[in-house]
Amino acid sequence: MTTTAPSTAAAPGPARRRTVPRLARMRDLTLVPAIVVLLVVGALIDPVFLSRTNLVNVLQQQTELSLLVLAETLILIGGRFDLSLESTVGLAPALGVALVIPAASHGLGTDWATALAVPICLLVGLLVGALNGLLILRFGLSAFIVTLGMLTTLRGLQIGITGGQSLFDLPPSVMYLGNATWLGLPLSIWLCGGLFAAGIAALGWFRHGRAVYAIGGNVDAARAAGIRSDRVMWAVFMIAGVLAALAGLLMTGRLGSIAANQGEQMIFKVFAAAVIGGVSMNGGKGTLFGGLCGVLALGLISNILTLAGVSAQWIQALYGLIILIALILARLTTGKAQD
Repeated sequence: MTTTAPSTAAAPGPARRRTVPRLARMRDLTLVPAIVVLLVVGALIDPVFLSRTNLVNVLQQQTELSLLVLAETLILIGGRFDLSLESTVGLAPALGVALVIPAASHGLGTDWATALAVPICLLVGLLVGALNGLLILRFGLSAFIVTLGMLTTLRGLQIGITGGQSLFDLPPSVMYLGNATWLGLPLSIWLCGGLFAAGIAALGWFRHGRAVYAIGGNVDAARAAGIRSDRVMWAVFMIAGVLAALAGLLMTGRLGSIAANQGEQMIFKVFAAAVIGGVSMNGGKGTLFGGLCGVLALGLISNILTLAGVSAQWIQALYGLIILIALILARLTTGKAQD
């Protein structure tokens, strides 16, 4: 009978239960000493590396990637993933800006109030996340196929809206987000730090945050415990879409324009940072702190290699190698095969 299955086959022993969480926590923190080592190596390669200007630039350049990692980590913990985040980084600000700038600046000629640019951008991110959640959760479609199709669709819409050209003459609100400084640090760094702090608090101490871990660990058990898994994950997809749109706004303001391919290939860096930060591809495991450490490690590595004169093409290849190494380490530390 199903109620009398041997307990030894159903659950690991006490020693095993204690060891695996300990290893998982250690894997979340392994990048902290690695980051310290990178700081030392960077200082040895070029004295400019540890200058305040360089370190602030590294942090600011990683803020957009950090927000995408925050978004993707939330989804991964819930047992899903989203490939379309990089396209939202481009489409959301492109549509928001194109609706408010004049046709002479490659806008759509609608000349809406410039104050609407930021709200429209965030709304587009929310709608993209909501549509992804609808197709994946309510219609039961494959997350890979849905988000891959959405990535392609959004990229095509972005090219169509911009006409394949860069958008200039940005609204003041967008420029402010990308260039303002508070207490000696760029506003984007403060926003990123605050959102990560809020996310860490939500996952650690709030019921709905803990529910995301439960859903990613075992969705059937989560439903049996009374968790409305589809509703929770739908909210996560929408939050992720808004975060991706905000990342696009920060990038647009920092660069002063919107390129027709803005956000392209960012998803590879997102997964690299999340995986080396200890976030499981199987769901239910990982922390936002680990993902943030992954972003910092990638940013420092990229900066060190740039100062050392290494070609950007080799840096791109390094990201793929980092993912493979991190997956191997995850397999060794958890003892679980990757699906």
